[in-house]
Amino acid sequence: MSAVQTLTERQTLPMARAINEGLRAAMAADERVLLMGEDIGPLGGVFRVTDKLQAEFGSARVLDTPLAEAGIVGSAIGLAMRGYRPVIEIQFEGFIFPAFNQIVTQLAKITSRHDGTVPMPVVIRVPYGGHIGAVEHHQESPEAYFAHTPGLRVVAPSTPNDAYWMIQQAIASNDPVLFFEPKAKYWQKGEVDPTGAPGELHRTRVARTGTDCTVVGFGAMVTTLLQAADVAAAEGTSLEVVDLRTVSPIDYAPLLASVRKTGRLVVAQEAPGNASVGSEIAAHVAEQCFYSLQAPVLRVSGYDVPFPPARLEGIYLPDADRVLEAVDRTMHY
Repeated sequence: MSAVQTLTERQTLPMARAINEGLRAAMAADERVLLMGEDIGPLGGVFRVTDKLQAEFGSARVLDTPLAEAGIVGSAIGLAMRGYRPVIEIQFEGFIFPAFNQIVTQLAKITSRHDGTVPMPVVIRVPYGGHIGAVEHHQESPEAYFAHTPGLRVVAPSTPNDAYWMIQQAIASNDPVLFFEPKAKYWQKGEVDPTGAPGELHRTRVARTGTDCTVVGFGAMVTTLLQAADVAAAEGTSLEVVDLRTVSPIDYAPLLASVRKTGRLVVAQEAPGNASVGSEIAAHVAEQCFYSLQAPVLRVSGYDVPFPPARLEGIYLPDADRVLEAVDRTMHY
C-alpha cells in the first residue's frame, strides 16, 4: 500500500468527495478504522463515496460484504467488541430495516448492558432522503426510528465542510452513530477546510441570522430553508435559519435562543409529520418558549403516506414554497 494522501488545504468539493476525504483522514489516523458495505470496494459504492479507498488501504480494511444488512451490522458489533472502529454503509436508507433488530436491540444497548465497560464505536452511514427521482426504499427519511432509541446518536450534515469533519468525529465517538447523508446534496459543492477547527459534533448552528421568524431543519432541508429565506428577504421578511446538525441528542440552546428572539418557529423535514423529529422539536419549543411565542409552532413535512412514485416526489417533498406558506401563516396570527 502506498502512502495515503489526505486533504491538507482548503478546497471546494462536493459533499460525497468531502465524506470520502473524511473517511480517508480517519483511516490514515487510526488503523483500527475499517469500512464495510455492499459494493464499497472497487466500485466505490453506489454514490462513489468510498471511491479508491480500497486501493489505498487494502481489502482487509475496505470490505465488500454480501447483501445482508443484518449480517453487516452484526459483524460490526463483533468487531467493535474486539477493539475495531467499523464504519458500515447502508446502500439506501430503506435497506436499513433488515438490520433494525441488530441496531435497536443490540448495538444501542450493549454499552448500557455492560455498565459502560463495552464501548460501541460503530458508525452506520445512511444515504437518505429524496430529490433523486427514485422509488420507495430509495428516498425515505427514517431518522425518527433511531432518534427514538436511547443509546444511538443520530447526525446529519448539511454542508461539505460539516460532512468532512462530522464523519471523523462520528468515527472517534465511542457510542454508535447513525450518520444520515442527504444523498440529494452529494453533488452540491462547498468549501472544505481541513486546517480549521471543527465545531462540536452535537452543536446546532445558526446558518443565517434573522429577526421575524425562525425556521429549523437538518440535512438537505437546510438548503431549502436558505432558499426560502432568500425569497422571504426580497418580500421584506427576515428569516433566521437554524441547522440542527444532530437529530439526537438535539442541542436546543441555540434554537431556543433564536425562537425567544423572533417569537415564531417553522420546523421543516422530509419525513412524514406524525410522531416525527419535527413533532418533538415543536413540543419542546412550545414547553420552553411558551411566553415568547407570538404564534403556534408550525410544521412542514412529507405527507403521512408511503413514499410515492418518482414523478410525484415534487408534490410529496417540502419545498421553499411550502415553507414560505407556513411562514406566512405564522406571521399573520
